[in-house]
Amino acid sequence: MMSIDTLGFGSLVVVLIMAIVTLATRWGGVFVMAYVPIGHRVRQFIGAMSGSVLVAVLAPLAMDGDGGARLALATTATVMLLLKKPLPAIAAGMMAAAIFRHF
Repeated sequence: MMSIDTLGFGSLVVVLIMAIVTLATRWGGVFVMAYVPIGHRVRQFIGAMSGSVLVAVLAPLAMDGDGGARLALATTATVMLLLKKPLPAIAAGMMAAAIFRHF
């Protein structure tokens, strides 16, 4: 098993490794997708993937988050359903969490 000391330069090494892996996956995805014809099914798959990633990130927060996190999720969802615009919905969710945590 490999172990990196997180004192001194160890943390920097870990961050650099993560940055390189992230960059490689992003560039690799662009490279691979250059050879994939973008048809109807591929568009559907890409659209479904973005939603599943969002749910995978938000579901644990909804289950294990504090009251501020849950209020932010509910506020964001409500504003998004009403206005159908993501930026005001995100801003409203952030404000709801900030106000909840302030008091």
